[in-house]
Amino acid sequence: MKKINFKILVISAFAGLAFFSSSCTKNLLEQTPTVDMASSQFWVTEADATTALMGAYSAVRPLFDRDYYMDGQSEYVRARGTSTTSGNLRLGDAYNGGNYNPSGYGSSFDKMYSYLYGGVNRTNYVIENVKKMLPTAKPTSIATLEAVIGEARLLRGMVYFRLISMWGDVPYFTKINYSDADVATLSRIPIAQIKDSIMADFTYAFDKLPAKGAALGRAMKPAALAFRGKLQLYWACWNKNGWPELDTFKPDAAAATTAYTAAAADFKAVIDNYGLGLFRNGDPGDWGTMGNADVLPNYFYLFTPQFANANTEGELIMAFTHGGTGTNQGEELMRDVAGRSHEGSQCWVSPRYEIADRYQSTITGDFATKMIPTNPSTAGARTKLNSAVNPASYANRDYRMKSSIMWDYEMSIGLTSLKSTGMCPFIYKSWAVNIVINGVTYITYNTDGSNSGYVFRKFLRNYAGQGRSDGDYSWPVMRLADVYLMYAEATNEILGPQVDAITLVNKIRRRGNLPALAAAKTADKATFFSAIEQERIVELLGEGQRGFDLRRWRAIERVWCPPNGVGVWRIDTNGANQTQYFVNTTELAYQQCYIFRIPPGERNRNPNLTQNKPWM
Repeated sequence: MKKINFKILVISAFAGLAFFSSSCTKNLLEQTPTVDMASSQFWVTEADATTALMGAYSAVRPLFDRDYYMDGQSEYVRARGTSTTSGNLRLGDAYNGGNYNPSGYGSSFDKMYSYLYGGVNRTNYVIENVKKMLPTAKPTSIATLEAVIGEARLLRGMVYFRLISMWGDVPYFTKINYSDADVATLSRIPIAQIKDSIMADFTYAFDKLPAKGAALGRAMKPAALAFRGKLQLYWACWNKNGWPELDTFKPDAAAATTAYTAAAADFKAVIDNYGLGLFRNGDPGDWGTMGNADVLPNYFYLFTPQFANANTEGELIMAFTHGGTGTNQGEELMRDVAGRSHEGSQCWVSPRYEIADRYQSTITGDFATKMIPTNPSTAGARTKLNSAVNPASYANRDYRMKSSIMWDYEMSIGLTSLKSTGMCPFIYKSWAVNIVINGVTYITYNTDGSNSGYVFRKFLRNYAGQGRSDGDYSWPVMRLADVYLMYAEATNEILGPQVDAITLVNKIRRRGNLPALAAAKTADKATFFSAIEQERIVELLGEGQRGFDLRRWRAIERVWCPPNGVGVWRIDTNGANQTQYFVNTTELAYQQCYIFRIPPGERNRNPNLTQNKPWM
């Protein structure tokens, strides 16, 4: 499948669009127009509408395509403290200044709030103007124009969904705003009302979009259904588990059941009606050999642009494409997850030690004996049974482990100046030094950003030719595997473990070369939920889902510790303590993890904006 190559296509009227905080978006507003004509001359043809839509995609893509940072708000991924300073992200980036630690992050997303509203405004611009084209359009053009509106409404719904997931009640508008004055008096709208409006956007998109997108990166019917299902799943969770930090919201058990049921129906339609399949049919492929990267399991290739952009099976239900080298539209996955030995990358994001024990045994299908953190200088450390620095401890594990993380003596291809430097072994704390392995001299992986004993292999390019910020991977914002797991979650909540849901979870496990779930894992609702959560942890690692899951499930205290507890250490493979979280953390601080702060700057400009309760 060909992919869409987004360009920042801006007509002169776009230059007048204002986001919520002009100081945060000045550079976006000052982009040079590529078309210089009056609005009345521009909005004439289908091509004009599509050009404007590409501008909306270009504005919305940077609001989602670095969500791997969001995984730092969970327990299995570390985002370094300097990772989102202005020098390390695109100028004015929505992720800039965010706090991607497991706690204390709720006050750090003022820029994202502003940029999300920029995405709303850009999509409104397309929707409003293309609607004006419909009365005079040729009959043969109407379906195309309505599909353009459908894509823009899907994008708008995605942005508002992100806004309510973080801030709860927010201002809602569907018209173009040209200045700060246009939004200076807007009040926050109850989340239930906004949810209904997002549902209407997703439903319109479903009605008007084609069953298959025009290109990879263009929205299609199953994307609209999947997002509608996800919205209903979140709505169900909030009604089941409560959201006490949002004092205008009252949970309703009956509303939760209704929403779970509707979510399951939408997910079922995505699964059954569009011929979609898991990447490479969900086959595990080959593990290869320990310490070798010539052959890797199939799951690894889903996350590299060389293979996944084809998307022939349709696993990437909704993805944001990137232009690659020389386009100024490359993704920065390599820079963020790799080290200096890979095009001078910076390893801002890395797996924590604790993720390794989540990868189950391919022999038993259950958790293996926990690994023992061991200082490698200890006698026998590299050969001790279950030692975390013994490569043999990682054998016979879920193939997604080999695909997702690297431990001591695992190899990847070093890359410099767009050329391969040969195989590069990762050895924790042995940065860029000569080492002889089986008679061959290597230079070890220079990745001093890691403090866990692991680095990501997931998202790591294993071929030359692209710079660290020039990748063309299509970042998934909705994957079929996620839909399988959300369907299982929704049906389990209302009916308990169901045969079709268990089958879908086992399909995902199969890509890790794991046996099917044992009967004990599906005996009741609670045990099956644990199995679903386990698969979400390893299947979606680094894709920005876990933090949102913990919040909608009210599970932060469960995975860390109760308020005013002693805290929890994150450690490394050598047995050293690295960082302690939630030490004597007050109940208020936990509440501030569940809902984000309305930016004070926005409240200063708009006296009608109220503040969320934990931030008063």
